[in-house]
Amino acid sequence: MLYHIVALAAGFLLDLLFGDPRWLYHPVCLIGNLIAALEKNIRKIFPKSEKGELAGGFLEVFLVCALCLGIPSVVMYILYRILPPAGFILETFWCYQLLAAKSLKQESMRVYDRLKNGTIEEARHAVSMIVGRDTNALTEEGVTKAAVETVAENSSDGVIAPMIYMALGGVPLMFLYKGINTMDSMLGYKNDRYLYFGRCAAKLDDAANYIPARISGWLMVAAAFLSGLDGRNAWKIYRRDRKNHASPNSAQTESACAGALGVQLAGNAYYFGKLYEKPSIGDPGRPVEPEDIPRANRLMYAAAFLNLVLCVLAGTAAAMIF
Repeated sequence: MLYHIVALAAGFLLDLLFGDPRWLYHPVCLIGNLIAALEKNIRKIFPKSEKGELAGGFLEVFLVCALCLGIPSVVMYILYRILPPAGFILETFWCYQLLAAKSLKQESMRVYDRLKNGTIEEARHAVSMIVGRDTNALTEEGVTKAAVETVAENSSDGVIAPMIYMALGGVPLMFLYKGINTMDSMLGYKNDRYLYFGRCAAKLDDAANYIPARISGWLMVAAAFLSGLDGRNAWKIYRRDRKNHASPNSAQTESACAGALGVQLAGNAYYFGKLYEKPSIGDPGRPVEPEDIPRANRLMYAAAFLNLVLCVLAGTAAAMIF
């Protein structure tokens, strides 16, 4: 287990320094291609009925989870048995690839740059790269709010949750989590195509993120105190608004972030041309402004560092005991 913890710390530092190695094919892209290929073939087998789509979606989830967990487990087992240093290097590198802290910062700061130095059209395009909502009609405040919400939500499923799973079971469990998370992002829509086929994927993602999302919310509240933001308000809004979302997990970090920044997030949004009415998170103490994007990133990194410290301490203690 100690190997996993050291690889986690090293992978986190590599991501902090270098970010996503874009010259190399990303494992999540491979997982995405696997999900798409399986969906295409599974849909040919099962009938286009409610029960058929539910069964097909279950099979998709089973196969993706089995492959995402099984392949890295076999690779790691063989390398650690034959050549432990090679196993450690690969585990560190995979951890580095699967963490998204610097990528999240870079993509959101592109939005910030376009808001400060470009046009609203350029800012809308930049934010469209990181959100699923319609962006064509967003105002400057709407663009900024979308970027801040993305940083807040992805602080959990892109950074803190993968670190927790890595600490618990090494990079194979981290791959399993990313497989579940990617399935939800591709299949977990409540539209005609995925209402039944994607239900199992969406429910599994909710379950996989249930505890990590709450840990992330607590860490973000603590991080608000450490990063010069409003920790007391973060705690207040977290307690009040952490359930203000259709997902049981998304508002955990968004509420802490809204409170820390002293702004109101969430609310109604358009997806694929359709208006979705959603409750707001936080109080409208002031309008959301572009400077809130770097503030949200500072909060994200502070929470990630706290999580790393806790993972290292807990993992080291567990390795010493067992």
